[in-house]
Amino acid sequence: MTFYYCYDAHCGWCYGFSKSVTQFQEQYGSRFHFEVLSGGMIPKEFARPIKATARFILEEHTRVEELSGALFGPDFLWHIQNPDDSDWFPESLTPAIALCVFKDFVPQQQVQVAADIQKAQFAEGRDLSDGEAYRHLLAKYHIPEEAFFQKLKDPAYEEQARYEFALCKQLQVTAFPKLLLQVSDTKFYLVSEGYTPLATLSERVANIIKEMMAGKVENNKPE
Repeated sequence: MTFYYCYDAHCGWCYGFSKSVTQFQEQYGSRFHFEVLSGGMIPKEFARPIKATARFILEEHTRVEELSGALFGPDFLWHIQNPDDSDWFPESLTPAIALCVFKDFVPQQQVQVAADIQKAQFAEGRDLSDGEAYRHLLAKYHIPEEAFFQKLKDPAYEEQARYEFALCKQLQVTAFPKLLLQVSDTKFYLVSEGYTPLATLSERVANIIKEMMAGKVENNKPE
């Protein structure tokens, strides 16, 4: 069985959810497989300057902080508070490609990598459209720099990232974050949509497991 964490690197609520989902993966990682899918919230073909969304982000980030405790750093907020002076053109493709490359090297740590990518932007103010935004993470995950940057330019990883965008649409994910549990080829459980604390995630999964076990017992009853 697999948990699918559908997120986008530019989603502020995903940033708020990062702590919950990483702790959840630590709690259940030995029992379930975890897969992070990038959702393509901002297609590169339609990238706009940060000033196009700065006012919305400025209003919304305080709600994320209040509910989740995740803090937005001053270097990120500078771009939101001074959008006319910012050179940022946010788009989801580059960080999605970067995540695909990280997954190639450290597949068991992809939930943490996704959290670190978001921290790089929202806490540290790094531009995720710039490959240099990921360099500081390579030592943490023991990834050779030359190999990483070669793969970052490999069209195969862009193809993989775009496949993840399509898969999120196929899973009918229209907002982020969303956590799904696949228990068979055709059956999925919705575990969470939007910011959800760890305790709630654990409770919902416990209930899903109980439901599955009850169904298994019912199916095995003699006629």
